[in-house]
Amino acid sequence: MAKPYLTLTSVFEHETEVRRSRFVCAVAPAGSVEEAAAFIAGRRALHAGATHNCSAYVIGEWVQKGDDDGEPGGTAGTPMVQALVGRGFADVVAVVTRYFGGVLLGAGGLVRAYGGAVTEALDRVEPVRMVPARVIRVSVAHDQAGRVESDLRGSRFSVREVVYGADVRFVVAVGVDEVEGFTDWVAGLTAGRAKVWVEGDIHVLS
Repeated sequence: MAKPYLTLTSVFEHETEVRRSRFVCAVAPAGSVEEAAAFIAGRRALHAGATHNCSAYVIGEWVQKGDDDGEPGGTAGTPMVQALVGRGFADVVAVVTRYFGGVLLGAGGLVRAYGGAVTEALDRVEPVRMVPARVIRVSVAHDQAGRVESDLRGSRFSVREVVYGADVRFVVAVGVDEVEGFTDWVAGLTAGRAKVWVEGDIHVLS
C-alpha cells in the first residue's frame, strides 16, 4: 500500500564546509525522472567550474538514483539517496556541488560530507506532506450536475476534472480511508442515481 511522504514546492539551497571543501546542496521538487535530469543539468551548468556536481533523486516509491560524478564509487550519490529516503522525501532531486579545498576526505569522510549536506538542507526546508488517495469518477445525469458540482466543490474532496458529454463526469481525489464514506455521500446526494467507480491511486496534499 502507498505510504505518505514529504516533498518540496520550491528550490532550496544550503552550503556547508568540510575541511576547506565547500559543499553547496540544492534540493528541488521533481515529479518525474525528466524533471530531475533537467534540474541536475541546470546545476551542472551553473557550477561548471566545480570539482564535482553529485546528484540523487527519488521519484515515487520505486525510482531512486544517485550519481557520484567522479567521486569514488558509492561515496556521494548513494549517501545522498539515503539522506532523501531517510528523511521520508520523494518526488525530489538533490545536487551537491563540491569545490575542493585541498584536503582529501577519504571514503568515510566523503560519505558523511555528501549525506550530511543533503540532510542539513532538508532539515531547513518547509516540506509538504502527501498522503495516499484514490481517483474516483462520478457519473451523473445533467439534471443533477449543478447540485453535485456545487456540493463537491464545497466539500473537503478535491475535484480534479469535470467532463460534459452524454452525462456529466466528475473526477475526484478521495483519501484512501474515506472512499466508502464518499460513495455513501454521493449516493445520498443523488438518490442513488450516480455511478461511482475507482480509477487509480495518487497522492494528494494532506
